[in-house]
Amino acid sequence: MQEMIRVAVDAMGGDHAPEEIVKGAVEAVGLSRDIKVFLVGKKELVEEKLKAYSYGEGQIEVVEATEVIETAEPPVAAIRKKKDSSIVVGLKLVKEGKADAFVSAGSSGAVLVGGQLLVGRIKGVERPPLAPLIPTEKGVALLIDCGANVDARASHLVQFAKMGSIYMEHVVGVPNPKVAIVNIGAEEEKGNALVKETFPLLKECGDINFIGSIEAREIPHGQADVIVCEAFVGNVILKLYEGVGAVLVSKIKDGMKASFRSKLGGLLVKPALKETLKSFDATEYGGAPLLGLNGLVVKTHGSSKAQEVRNSILQCVTFKEQHINDKIKENIIREEG
Repeated sequence: MQEMIRVAVDAMGGDHAPEEIVKGAVEAVGLSRDIKVFLVGKKELVEEKLKAYSYGEGQIEVVEATEVIETAEPPVAAIRKKKDSSIVVGLKLVKEGKADAFVSAGSSGAVLVGGQLLVGRIKGVERPPLAPLIPTEKGVALLIDCGANVDARASHLVQFAKMGSIYMEHVVGVPNPKVAIVNIGAEEEKGNALVKETFPLLKECGDINFIGSIEAREIPHGQADVIVCEAFVGNVILKLYEGVGAVLVSKIKDGMKASFRSKLGGLLVKPALKETLKSFDATEYGGAPLLGLNGLVVKTHGSSKAQEVRNSILQCVTFKEQHINDKIKENIIREEG
């Protein structure tokens, strides 16, 4: 029998907790007998939601956490003060080796701070980056970093590129992933001080497939598999991506309802359009892993529903099965050696 993958899930985090979180956990264990989920939160409330579902015996366990960290709370103070919060209790399960991964749709700041303070960094990793998958014309790309390090150094970006390459190859299944650094032009001499300093260092990396600079407009076309940047730039790209995507979908729907002719045409193209738009739905790809920690921490959208929670849990399974942390450790040790 295959080793059970244990995933702690913040049952109280996000706009639709605990209903959608519980539903997503049930869907995940329903797809594999090798997953065990610890639902961390207010036990009585979570168990009440679980009564609506059937699932494999022993595959879901509720872990009591009496407090909840709200989105507006200062992250460091909240982690230190609310020691019995669902985020802190879940992260401690990973730290203590009782869970392989932690998934939360709760406070981004608290998850990022808690991941570093409680789970801890892999020795040699300077800064753990947050790395979501974003849809492109050719599939998906990994945007690294998008929220954890707004004042990164060149050495941090080099590590981001290496960790991102490992993740894309072994979790997403992209052989020899193409790595690019976000820039305002294709020429090597362009960019701000950070990009200019980082570019030659990435060129010298023999263990990544560095293809040079990428302009923002080329990202949706899938010109690179790993998009390297510091978190301020990455977060702007991510939020603009999500905003433009939502507006386009809304405009397409409005256009299809504008007249009798457009409604008729809409009915004809609806199946193909639905399939196309599905590939640009972020919930299909799970959450954003915080790479470089001693255990896996995954941050999902605050608006996550069951589908994204389920896919985030399944993402943790692939991460564990492919021994991503071991591969990152090997890479960092080789780099230091």
